[in-house]
Amino acid sequence: MTWTTTRDLDAFEAAAGDFLRARPAEHTVLLSVVSSLRVLGVDAYGEAAPSFGWRRCGGPAAVDAAYVWTPPRPVLLSPMPDGAAADLADVLAAARAGVPGVNAGRAAAEAFAAAWRRHGTVRTAARRRLHRLTELTPPDPAPPGAARRATPADRELLRGWFAAFAEDIGVAAPGDARALDDRIADGRCLLWEAGGRPVSMAGITRTLVGTARVAPVYTPPELRGRGYAGAVTAAVSQAAKDSGAQEVLLFTDLANPTSNALYRRLGYRPVEDYLVLTFE
Repeated sequence: MTWTTTRDLDAFEAAAGDFLRARPAEHTVLLSVVSSLRVLGVDAYGEAAPSFGWRRCGGPAAVDAAYVWTPPRPVLLSPMPDGAAADLADVLAAARAGVPGVNAGRAAAEAFAAAWRRHGTVRTAARRRLHRLTELTPPDPAPPGAARRATPADRELLRGWFAAFAEDIGVAAPGDARALDDRIADGRCLLWEAGGRPVSMAGITRTLVGTARVAPVYTPPELRGRGYAGAVTAAVSQAAKDSGAQEVLLFTDLANPTSNALYRRLGYRPVEDYLVLTFE
């Protein structure tokens, strides 16, 4: 049982693609990042080359763990046996790759961190929860306004909102507008418009293996508390279902009880808790 690491996206997909697609909800972030690298280019998340890896646990097709790393962001881990996470920590430490942290389900993140503490300190940066949409329940009454698809005319407004969202959750802002342009072209970004101006937004990932994920949802601080985020999230969730998604997912920050309560009211139910850990 050994880890194979590579910077070759084709090799990674050939080896680990079936493993990731077999459980699309558990692997939603890895699948969407790999899809973006394929569509937008391997520099979609930054100038540093991405890194990939998988572990085989037996025969040639028996992959039981995988990771995707797009520096400077944390390493994304699939669910994996404790031994696989510990082995990967040692592999990446030995490579002196400067791993900044991990983003994974709680079990995999904690197993990796337990091994990493032999090499450095670990700090919890965020606690998140993955949710799955059951029966969509839009806000009633809805706030004033209506949803519409974003257009190229909204590009600069949305660039600012995407950057503000990234700052709010403590991640690196997009370096260019390729991902945003791709969302707009695909109709995967909705705006809630009230009083003749956009007041909130919600995006959706590509539907991959029947699964889509709502991200990001953002309302400027001065417009919060008016129901716009719930309305636009309901609208983008319904749009994803109408476009063929069999499952719609989203993440919440466990430190934000307001958003967690909001998404429960809309019909989202918990699936799994995640940790974002940083290494120092």
